[in-house]
Amino acid sequence: MTESAQTTHEVEIDHSNRSTTPQTAVFLEYISSHWADRPETVPDPLPVAPRAAGRRAALGALFPGERLVLHAGAMKQRSNDTFYPFRAHSAFAHLTGWGSESEPGSILVLDPAGDAHEATLYFRERAGRDSDEFFANPEIGEFWIGARPSLAQVAGLLGIRTAPIADFAPSDTDRVIGRGAAEADGSVPGEDEELARATSELRLVKDEFELAEMQAAVDATARGFEEVLAALPQASAHPRGERIVEGVFNQRARLDGNTVGYETIAASGPHACTLHWIRNDGAVRNGDLLLLDAGVELDSLYTADITRTVPVSGTFTAVQRRVYEAVLEAADAARAIVRPGIRFGDVHDAAMAVIERRTREWGLLPEDDGTAYHRRYMVHGTSHHLGLDVHDCAQARREMYLDGVVEPGMVFTIEPGLYFQPDDLTVPEELRGIGVRIEDDIVVTEDGCVNLSAGIPRTADDVEAWIRAAQA
Repeated sequence: MTESAQTTHEVEIDHSNRSTTPQTAVFLEYISSHWADRPETVPDPLPVAPRAAGRRAALGALFPGERLVLHAGAMKQRSNDTFYPFRAHSAFAHLTGWGSESEPGSILVLDPAGDAHEATLYFRERAGRDSDEFFANPEIGEFWIGARPSLAQVAGLLGIRTAPIADFAPSDTDRVIGRGAAEADGSVPGEDEELARATSELRLVKDEFELAEMQAAVDATARGFEEVLAALPQASAHPRGERIVEGVFNQRARLDGNTVGYETIAASGPHACTLHWIRNDGAVRNGDLLLLDAGVELDSLYTADITRTVPVSGTFTAVQRRVYEAVLEAADAARAIVRPGIRFGDVHDAAMAVIERRTREWGLLPEDDGTAYHRRYMVHGTSHHLGLDVHDCAQARREMYLDGVVEPGMVFTIEPGLYFQPDDLTVPEELRGIGVRIEDDIVVTEDGCVNLSAGIPRTADDVEAWIRAAQA
């Protein structure tokens, strides 16, 4: 299939064995008539529209005289003729300002025009009621998926020229990203690596609009955490209590935003030692810890990423508190060094220094010979950038990311942890099966940093009081 004939999904669905609507001239005349007038209202531009225009200009300046093509992406098939909810490519969303309502199959094109670029957004607008697509096409028909916007409405909303998708004509010299599915490292086979890198690096520093969205995402996430704590007795009474936790939080994400920013990790007991536990099918037992790693994604597609580890009973045991306070110390040590001018990787090093010291004091490590034995108990990194993606800017160059210089406006996580696997014979039995992570979202300021999630209790005493208040 050529790009100019692109549909909203990546697979052809055969509907020949399904019941179909009549196709007689009489029926077509009947179903396309007798509809009330639907006046078209062109909306005012979104607040983000001028900022998105500035981002497009900044990107275009990096590629003078070149045509840049950024795909929103296509619907992904879930099973047979059902699809996953559509979520646009993050670079496309960043450069258009189009969030949860963006149309599958859309394409942003920056055409060189003198010393700058002219932007055009191509998409498949709604089918008229005089078209059989209106009622017979389950992928785009309004009978099936609801009303879709017109070219004029989207142009007004985003402050950008729009055109029918059929008018888009690809060129062999286009620089293209967003057409396919990403690999684990964020790369996409066949896409322009230099353009993908540039769009990632363009998001390293957030503007005022983005910072406000990040705070709103964190605030919504905080509400979800409160509701989870209130539901802990219900979760403890169910054999799949982790699903109660997941469901309660995900409901908040749908009420306050678009959805969750990533699959919610509701890990109770030894499941907390599995870093990306998303099966969430275990019990939530009194006496265990619950590690909740979750974030609300707003309709703008900006997401939070918060982790709190709480005692299901409402009170930490002595050994749980000891582990918790070591992780909290590591998080505080990392945050204390955040300021413009440091190396991003220094944040991780500061946290790991505490993790090594504490695990050595507890007698868990072999003789100090320079080997990082403590990494057995925390194999992940301490920080990652955050924004439109939960791991934002992932295709930026190493010298701009891990080895990059921290700047005001950067947003990233600080999330140290300690994970003592239930079958780990290097640790005392009392530690086995304990997993703790504390994660906050940090914005760098001119002279330090601000913890966007500071309002979510962090100390052991405050966490216990938080649970009591939520269940009162």
